[in-house]
Amino acid sequence: MFGGEPRIVLEQFFNRAMYNDLDCSEAYLAAGKLALDKQDYELAAGQYRKAIERFGDDPDMHYGLARAFYYSDRIAMIKSLDAALHINPNHVPALLLLAEHQIDCEDYTAAAKSLDRAIDVNPNNPQAWAYRCVLAHVNNDIKDIAQNRSYALRSWSSNPEVDFLIGRKLSGKYLFAEGATYQRQALRFDPEYLPAKIQLAQDLLRLGDEQQGWKLAEEVHKQDAYNVEAYNLINLRDNLSKFKTLQNDKLIIRMDELEAAVYGDEVLKLLQQARRQLCEKYELQLENPVIVELFPNQQDFAVRTFGIPGVDGFLGVCFGDVITANSPKAQKPSNWQSMLWHEFCHVVTLNLTQNRMPRWLSEGISVYEEQQHNPTWGQYMNPQYRSMILEGQLTPISNLSAAFLNPPTPVHLQFAYYQSSLVVEFLVVRYGNNTIKAILADLAKGQDINAAIAKHAEPPKKIDKEFEAFARKRAEDLAPGVDWHQPQGQMDLTDNQAIAGWLEKHPDNFWALTQYAKNLIAVRKWEQAKEPLNKLVALYPQYTGEDNAYQLLAEVHRNLNEIELEREVLSKLADKSCDATYAYGRLMEIAMETKNWQLVCELGDKYIAVYPLFSTLHWQLGRANEELGRDERAVQSYKRLLALGPSDPADVNYRLGRLLQHKDPAGAKRYVLTALAEAPRFREAHHLLLQMVEPTASTSDDIEVDMP
Repeated sequence: MFGGEPRIVLEQFFNRAMYNDLDCSEAYLAAGKLALDKQDYELAAGQYRKAIERFGDDPDMHYGLARAFYYSDRIAMIKSLDAALHINPNHVPALLLLAEHQIDCEDYTAAAKSLDRAIDVNPNNPQAWAYRCVLAHVNNDIKDIAQNRSYALRSWSSNPEVDFLIGRKLSGKYLFAEGATYQRQALRFDPEYLPAKIQLAQDLLRLGDEQQGWKLAEEVHKQDAYNVEAYNLINLRDNLSKFKTLQNDKLIIRMDELEAAVYGDEVLKLLQQARRQLCEKYELQLENPVIVELFPNQQDFAVRTFGIPGVDGFLGVCFGDVITANSPKAQKPSNWQSMLWHEFCHVVTLNLTQNRMPRWLSEGISVYEEQQHNPTWGQYMNPQYRSMILEGQLTPISNLSAAFLNPPTPVHLQFAYYQSSLVVEFLVVRYGNNTIKAILADLAKGQDINAAIAKHAEPPKKIDKEFEAFARKRAEDLAPGVDWHQPQGQMDLTDNQAIAGWLEKHPDNFWALTQYAKNLIAVRKWEQAKEPLNKLVALYPQYTGEDNAYQLLAEVHRNLNEIELEREVLSKLADKSCDATYAYGRLMEIAMETKNWQLVCELGDKYIAVYPLFSTLHWQLGRANEELGRDERAVQSYKRLLALGPSDPADVNYRLGRLLQHKDPAGAKRYVLTALAEAPRFREAHHLLLQMVEPTASTSDDIEVDMP
């Protein structure tokens, strides 16, 4: 029965049992557990919610709902766990799930206390001892590892769940090789234990052992066609088989075939540079080629990365020697070059520490290295972060990894990245970059992060205090001339008279100046909007976020036909932002009109770093490179344009034929013939073909070729 499709089993068996006996709590529990076992967490949540309506005082129901939320909503999970433990403070499954969550948050002291509570209730619970074994691994305590595993197997010496659970949690700590070892042991106990088999498949795929990983996923799918994780992996494998592979002896890059044709060479070039510079800086010799997979479909990325679809909020993830990432096609435009640099830094730090490092340090170093490579990359102080720091929302460094797991809002998640990078910057400024290297070396030996920081810098409490002062100073130094107060109470943001009244008392107020200018723009009062916008630029020139003054002021100048002023403003924005595609695109238009070909090329490179799939971009780059006599680059741009599907393929093919007629006559002829197939009356193409066929033919009595 449990090998069937869970929704059908629910309808035909459990729902019937519930209908026949409304008070049959076992049917509700079994229905929820079936959905959980099949990784259908949405279905499981629905079943447990229905159960709680009837059995609200049953801790098992609240615990089941907590499990359903484990992968999607940790805040809701904690709420359900609190409900279960309020009803029964000694509910062992709830205590174990709480401990698992605390392990995920790297709050190992709290996890140990939760496990102690569970063991006090049931000293023979194998899961509790398995989690104790995980803690021993984290502490690199070889004796405790063996002892705790022995206790876990005390009541059933070949229980595959014990090694499966230990291995799964170690993999959650990015210790995939160690996790795989435990899964193999679980499968020695029971070769048909599918949870261990699918987890081993995931571990191997993340380690780069793809042949064996896909084989195991296929085996699980054949044994249980309704295993969601295996089903998703098999579909993913089929999609990956259509990807283009670019590689050398150090990198293996897999991309959508179209994207590979358009910017695959840019990806390879960037990653080669990242490998060279970051490995040299951190004194690392990578032994294996790094695998990088770029997914044009966000759900494929989620399945490859997390095993399940529907996980949002990640641009890329690194497992050690494997990077998975969303491609520009899959996401809201952002700088894919900075993202890949960030992820390759993870390759370096994870290899240096043998994957033994807290998340905050790993993320902090990666964001910091983005900033070091390109000042427009990474994260910097902004009004929201300033407010959060000055309001006391910094997380103690020892708990910083938890900030990534339980952010109440997306802003809090981004703030966790920013704070982590600021901690790394603080350590480098105060103690030097060699301190970071020394800490990483100690982590590789299994030393605790707090002990490593204390050894090479200061004790955690002192570091927290000094870092807080460092962060507050950075926040206070942000645009010191700006009035950051926000209007108290309710103010109609569309009422410019009210905002003007506020500005009389707060003439340098960031929020009021921005809203005042936006309202003036909305009613097309272009000249009046200049004053608040110019003031904002003067007060806070670093700001390039939402509703920044540069973009608003450029809109004003464009509507007043003040093209030179528009160009000046957008140039400042383009210099400060790594993803201002509007600014790049508009500046390229202006540069094309003024025939500033070099500027077109410089801006085009910036645009490619954000969204390389914009066909007009490659047309402009092709034309600019032609004018500059850079034939190879022009050919490259036109070939990319052909891959994307130009609006005038005949012209693009003609230009390629003309550029290649001396270097590649046969290829040039094919392009010209293609141009004529697209546009049979294309006179310039006929003339060029005639030159190719009869090189000595006179051109004076034919047509005058005048290319735009």
